[in-house]
Amino acid sequence: MSTLFACEDPATLSSVYGKYWDVVEAKAKGKKPGKLLDLDKWYQEELPTLISSRPDKHVTLSELVKLMEWKLTRGKFRPRLQQLVASNSEDTVEKCSRKAFSLLPDVQAAIAELSTMKGVGPATASAVLAAGAPEQTAFMSDEAMESVPGLKPIQYTAKHYALYLGKMVEWTQKLNKVDPQQDWTPHRLELCLWAMTIAKQQQLPLLRDVVVKASSMADKCSDADQRPAKKLKTR
Repeated sequence: MSTLFACEDPATLSSVYGKYWDVVEAKAKGKKPGKLLDLDKWYQEELPTLISSRPDKHVTLSELVKLMEWKLTRGKFRPRLQQLVASNSEDTVEKCSRKAFSLLPDVQAAIAELSTMKGVGPATASAVLAAGAPEQTAFMSDEAMESVPGLKPIQYTAKHYALYLGKMVEWTQKLNKVDPQQDWTPHRLELCLWAMTIAKQQQLPLLRDVVVKASSMADKCSDADQRPAKKLKTR
């Protein structure tokens, strides 16, 4: 179980979120120079702006192809998926993604609609939705799912995504109740889980203090949960 997922302290999570780009840069050093960083900047910053600027939210074929390139560069590389996604027509991508966004807040229906396109499964569909509706959805990254208790072994299915998103939404709601900023979203929390997992995998010192703090807070929460409840006086 991820100690970060157990954390309900906004300040601790904000510390992790603040190191996100440092972690991306560190991971990018193992890839083609600058490729991961450039693609991640595009996905996290440019693509959401493009989608939101349209009267009816949708993505274009070129954007879907680039999104797939980002996904494969950030995670496991599967060249066949890149080819399949590129074989969709421009019209199909725009119509399908337009309908998917119109189906929200029914996330499962939106995932199903996007998954009708070639090369697009629940994980890629979740990436499309997270770019255009981060307040309702989160990308189905391996690193985030592995950090959430009860989701192993990972399955790339709509049902598994529903379980994952349900836990992320619940976590988001808890944080927004105690954080005056109320700016937590499922997508933002996915970035925190991804950053923490990569920092641990690559033994980066960036989040060492945060890991210790999160672990300490998780232990306190666990101790509190195990204390016997006070008996209520009956009237």
